[in-house]
Amino acid sequence: MMKTKIMYIELKTHEGGGKSLHYKRKTFQRTRGPAGCGNYIEVETDDIYWISGAKKDGSDRYYWGKSAPVWIDEDVREEYWAEIRGQPERIQETKT
Repeated sequence: MMKTKIMYIELKTHEGGGKSLHYKRKTFQRTRGPAGCGNYIEVETDDIYWISGAKKDGSDRYYWGKSAPVWIDEDVREEYWAEIRGQPERIQETKT
């Protein structure tokens, strides 16, 4: 069984090796050097992404663009608000 973890994923291709991640039928490969503002490349399209663990304080975005909202996928929304952010009263919200 594959281990799961809530992650923050931000497409970086139009802005500017190691383990693979799989999400919604996409495979992301860790970059082995500078890739703009990203740390993973989607293997089929070569799109560059920033992927990191979801943070308790909600500061998930990469350095630039921190003021824009983050959309939360339906399949992890309850866990994100209740367990990661510690704000179960916000479970119905779809963005930060």
